[in-house]
Amino acid sequence: MFEPSDTPRVFGLPPGVDFPQALIAGLQTFLEGHPPEQMARVQLIVNTRRMARRIRTLFDQGSPGLLPRINLVTDLGEDWGIGQIPPAIPPLRRRLELTQLVAGLLEQQPDLAPRSSLFDLADSLASLMDEMQGEGVSPNAIEALDITDQSGHWARIKTFLGIVRHYFDAESDEPDMEARQRLVIERLVAKWQDTAPDHPIIVAGSTGSRGATQLLMQAVARLPQGALVLPGFDFDMPAPVWTALGDAMLSEDHPQYRFHRLLSALNMPANQVPRWHDTPPANPARNKVLSLALRPAPVTDQWLSDGPDLGDLTPAMQDVTLIEAPSSRAEALAIAMRLRKAAEDGQTAALITPDRTLTRQVTAALDRWAILPDDSAGQPLHLSPPGRFLRHVADLFGQPLTAGTLLTLLKHPLTHSGGARGDHLRLTRELELHLRRNGPPFPEPSDFTTWAAGQKDPLAATWAAWLSACFCGHEIREDQALATRASTHLDIAEKISAGCQPEGDSELWKDTAGREALSATTTLTDEAPHGGALSARDYASLFHAILSRHEVRNPDTPHPHILIWGTLEARVQGADLLILAGLNEGTWPGMPDPDPWLNRALRHQAGLLLPERRIGLSAHDFQQAAAAPEVWLTRSIRSDDAETVPSRWVNRLTNLLSGLSAQGGVAALKDMRARGAEWLALARALEAPDPIDPAPRPAPCPPAKARPRQLSVTEIQRLIRDPYAIYAKHVLNLRPLDPLMQAPDALLRGIVLHGVLESFIRETKDAPERCTKDLLMQKAVSDLAENVPWAEARATWLARLDRVADWFVETEAARRLLATPTAFEARGSAGIDRLDFTLTATADRIDMDDAGGLHIYDYKTGTPPSRDEQLHFDRQLLLEAAIAEQSGFGDLAAARVARAIFIGLASGGKEVAAPLTEEPPEKVWQEFEALITTYAAPTTGYTARRAMRNKDAVSDYDQLARFGEWDITTDPNKSGVG
Repeated sequence: MFEPSDTPRVFGLPPGVDFPQALIAGLQTFLEGHPPEQMARVQLIVNTRRMARRIRTLFDQGSPGLLPRINLVTDLGEDWGIGQIPPAIPPLRRRLELTQLVAGLLEQQPDLAPRSSLFDLADSLASLMDEMQGEGVSPNAIEALDITDQSGHWARIKTFLGIVRHYFDAESDEPDMEARQRLVIERLVAKWQDTAPDHPIIVAGSTGSRGATQLLMQAVARLPQGALVLPGFDFDMPAPVWTALGDAMLSEDHPQYRFHRLLSALNMPANQVPRWHDTPPANPARNKVLSLALRPAPVTDQWLSDGPDLGDLTPAMQDVTLIEAPSSRAEALAIAMRLRKAAEDGQTAALITPDRTLTRQVTAALDRWAILPDDSAGQPLHLSPPGRFLRHVADLFGQPLTAGTLLTLLKHPLTHSGGARGDHLRLTRELELHLRRNGPPFPEPSDFTTWAAGQKDPLAATWAAWLSACFCGHEIREDQALATRASTHLDIAEKISAGCQPEGDSELWKDTAGREALSATTTLTDEAPHGGALSARDYASLFHAILSRHEVRNPDTPHPHILIWGTLEARVQGADLLILAGLNEGTWPGMPDPDPWLNRALRHQAGLLLPERRIGLSAHDFQQAAAAPEVWLTRSIRSDDAETVPSRWVNRLTNLLSGLSAQGGVAALKDMRARGAEWLALARALEAPDPIDPAPRPAPCPPAKARPRQLSVTEIQRLIRDPYAIYAKHVLNLRPLDPLMQAPDALLRGIVLHGVLESFIRETKDAPERCTKDLLMQKAVSDLAENVPWAEARATWLARLDRVADWFVETEAARRLLATPTAFEARGSAGIDRLDFTLTATADRIDMDDAGGLHIYDYKTGTPPSRDEQLHFDRQLLLEAAIAEQSGFGDLAAARVARAIFIGLASGGKEVAAPLTEEPPEKVWQEFEALITTYAAPTTGYTARRAMRNKDAVSDYDQLARFGEWDITTDPNKSGVG
């Protein structure tokens, strides 16, 4: 196939060429005139399965003929001649073993690192080992580095490397994947040196960024019938610039650095690399612009000298659109609109970005047009329904069951999916309402049993027993063997998914996501014996990490022409339109991960990869993709919380164009931005809401028979200030849901402190000498401990009571001189017969004096209402006085009210008397009758927020009333029941 040559055989294809298609075209050109079976003798070695699939697809689409042998670099170890190399062990096993080694080291030397960093250290150490084995760097090479370390950091690093030294044993029966891959290549190269293959071998599509792969490429390039075909080779870069790439510390992030490194190892100048095929790039002029824009920083002064040679830049950039969106949402919507147009036009379009959040936003935006893109990456397994379900189950362990955790799992679509799902959902609803109303926040089996006993559903008892068996009893905090934890975890997950009366297999392990979850968990259980003992929290973290390494492809049939690729796919696929999105620093390119082991200089000395390697690979991907026939470059100016920085490549390109005004660069850049602005305008127009009249201020007028026939005295203030709240509560029967986890709010504080004071007064009623601060505080400590499970709230409320205790005891003595405590939490009511209406009340405390007069007291943990508030809005005590004089409270007959007083327990204590002189009970009742008569009329509306205390006051029904679309200056809109 190839003519004899004394130099290594290296070919290239420029950016903007469909690499697999040009590769096949070159093969056919080289074999022109040869018999058909010669193609079958060719061995193609590619670096990804996607590349192999694309090559086979292109051959299938062509004329009939024989296929070459297509191998992956990772498949070379399957050759019978080197099959005696032991198989690589699963990566999870090695990481679990490392976790145990690091844990043992930290137990012996706790000062090396905190225990909380155990998994991060083990994972980072595994990555370092993989890199050392792939690059052929031994622990001896690391230890030989000349380090002057005064902090002890280097000594700690050598200690960690010491515990993994045995993994670098060449005779190991359990090599890592990277170690085995390098060993396979070394054996294969040695075999070729003894006996060169008599068939053509071509390594195609690899950049040689890893040491083992480059070792293979060097050997193939020197074979008599071997060749390399490099993707995205920059034929426009002059020789001096290639020479400037010699220093890795300065040039590792350049897109062509890996090719320079390979050619230097082969002792081959870049200008001697021929083209594999004469397929032209999509836009040769743009290739030259990109080559100049991406030159290494030390030689960017050549922009001034070489820029004018580019000629007119308009043709080069006419098919490039630059989107600078105000937000990532606007960026995603503009991209989705362009993809939609491509789908309508039958154009193949691909979105390329490493930003998975952005791809999900674009996918969501495309859904409005029923377009499902073909996403090569799929969805992370831990975000799929089975992944989320299994993670929720893992969270059950090591802590008490909470109502929130319980309901999260009960409502998951995979829970109780083995049968009777409808019954399960109905019981879940009833249980949730019960827990919200009655608690407890930490349910136990007895709570489920008690709840089930009060249900009419015959399935309730069985369902409650299933709850107790699956969700309770997992509070064990001691470390357990990983095998035990994994087995228990999966057993509980399957029982929860099956349900209390399974009728068949559950949905947990079904479909694509379920099968992938089963594969991941099976690997975990197989390797769990190597994991040692873990706490529940550590196990949950480990399980999450395992799931996050798996991905799930969408099982639905996607659109054939709308594609979402990672940066790697762009090397092996072709499309009419490429959208390069998320072009911000930190996203594309991403920032190098922090290395806890070696800095850049030490990595370079040891022969390891520099942190900028990934940036260089991303730059190469960018250069290839930006050379496509039509290109979009998109970025968002702001992220969720801050202004972004444009990607260095976009920055270089725009700066180069801005400096070449004579060549039309400024105009070309303006046109690029103008094309982007048109699509952003379309996106804004798409999202622009149609004008809708705001909702009116409601004042519904239900029929008289639907209006409330009973209210409490505390609700009269709400009827005066916010009548709509009374309508929503008593006519519509709507109540705000109680929180699952009760918080120590003002309501609970009032209930608890009312109980403390009632208990204190009852106990000292017949023993005034015991009315002391010490007894009051003892009662408070006891009641708070019993009813308030929050330690911080107990301490705060106790401190507040302590500040008013002296005042309360002193004023209590004065109150005892006037009257004797007689009734506590006494209920009373009075009616308006002609309206069939009843007013109810519960008095905190009623004392009686020697003349039979009543003294009504109401405790306020907040600030008591002022005299003016009581006269116009807060009529509670005034109405209680009216009830007391009309019909009495509890066992107390109707009697004259001598006093009605609010006892404020805030800010040092304060007594505020009800203005009975100005508003005697008779007058209060007459005014109350007039108020109720007014609201009994069918034409009276329940106006929303009629007279709120302040504009910031919040009502439970503001959302229902659409408050915000109107304000207090809006006239009420009277309507029917609706």
